[in-house]
Amino acid sequence: MKMIRKFGLIGFPLTHSFSRKFFTEKFSDEGIEAEYLNFEIEDISQLPHLIASNPDLAGINVTIPYKEQVMKFLDFTDEAASKIKAVNTIRIHRSAHQTSLLGYNTDIPGFQESIRPMLQKYHQKALVLGTGGASKAVVKAFENLHIETILVSRNPEEKGELSYSDLDEDVMSSYKIIVNTTPIGTYPNIEGCPAIPFELITSKHLLFDLVYNPEVTEFLKQGKLRGAVTKNGLEMLHLQALASWEIWNR
Repeated sequence: MKMIRKFGLIGFPLTHSFSRKFFTEKFSDEGIEAEYLNFEIEDISQLPHLIASNPDLAGINVTIPYKEQVMKFLDFTDEAASKIKAVNTIRIHRSAHQTSLLGYNTDIPGFQESIRPMLQKYHQKALVLGTGGASKAVVKAFENLHIETILVSRNPEEKGELSYSDLDEDVMSSYKIIVNTTPIGTYPNIEGCPAIPFELITSKHLLFDLVYNPEVTEFLKQGKLRGAVTKNGLEMLHLQALASWEIWNR
């Protein structure tokens, strides 16, 4: 019996994810014999058992909260993923005697190419809300685009990070790009919103939310009210997913 290649997503929870729908439609439209499943695991320690019990699993996407935690299970990571210590794509290489997990980060090119067309000359500095695996990909993408970044956290731990209370008029006028990399505002908790001073937002600000469900988060809604340019993370999802597919088919 022919084995159908299987791909999937690990994370917890997965109620917010569109990846399965995206890949299922791609496989159907292009006549690809494969399936994409959600693997909602409550602890990253379950990953080895998941891979061992699914011998036809060829590739995995990784989402919150495991993009950093998954690193310790990998046999290889590419240069970009190694540098930011976060992985969102795993290629599973199986031989007769060994299974190897190869880690990559396609969030970097996904975000970079999604935000690039929106950048103006006055977009020289960016506030990145959140300090998880997704924020590291965003910072690396901005580095590639020669844009200065500062991380913003509710509880700053690293030197150079800001707290939300530090976002005064001087900071907000200098940093005209604001990217939400936290899950705040994700369905079903759509009323949530990062605590930035929206009254200091102007039409020259660019607000990008990695959240894509709902389509217009409270963060983006508040930005639009002040005339800011806004974008959600759906195109980024598509771009990083296509990059994942290329990696799985090398």
